[in-house]
Amino acid sequence: MRSRLRLPRLETFVPAFYGAFTRLLRIILWLAARWEVTGRENIPLEGPLLVVSNHLNNADPPIVGAGIARRRIRWMAKIELFKLPLGIIIKLWGAFPVRRFDADLAAMLNAERILKRGGVIGMFPEGTRSRTGYMGPPHPGTAMIALRSGATIVPCAITGTERLRNPLIVFRRPRFTFTIGEPIAVTAVRRPTEQQVGELTDHIYTAIKAMLPESYHPPYTGSEGTATEEPRGPDHPSQ
Repeated sequence: MRSRLRLPRLETFVPAFYGAFTRLLRIILWLAARWEVTGRENIPLEGPLLVVSNHLNNADPPIVGAGIARRRIRWMAKIELFKLPLGIIIKLWGAFPVRRFDADLAAMLNAERILKRGGVIGMFPEGTRSRTGYMGPPHPGTAMIALRSGATIVPCAITGTERLRNPLIVFRRPRFTFTIGEPIAVTAVRRPTEQQVGELTDHIYTAIKAMLPESYHPPYTGSEGTATEEPRGPDHPSQ
């Protein structure tokens, strides 16, 4: 009786693909952009980590991964990205789907399982990329996962990638900065209270904002106000 040939699962290739992709991207960034990374000494070399950052462009997850370098990050990605053919690349990169703006319990439990195994999860507390470049209001999901898992939080700040909306910017060697902040220790709580989640959400938001230039801070326009202009950093096209 012939035994069936079992093909390796897609997940088998994730570490090799992620490593090769990240190394290639680092080379491209060094050659094609003015890329600055600071704070790599703040990355714990072992143990569960929750890497959190502001979000300016679809290119942010791989750029954050290239900046962290020492640890492989598993990202939550919106479920729409997992359609073929892009979905194969997203899966090879180690991402897993999440239904944004819903209470996606399956995605949260998956993230907690990865963290309990000592892995690294990447998340954007804003929940989506900023349309203005300014930081948007944070969602509580990041803090909830951190509290339930007890994972150390590594706050990060990225600037410059909002300019990638204009593809011609690559010919000007755009300037990107990626700053890695000091880790935030978190004690695991089986059933976090609303107050605990709120306080940690504010702490995460404040830590990221503190590393960003003031040009990326949302202007105060009242509790219901929103920012409508793009940040004007040193490399802003209008400068």
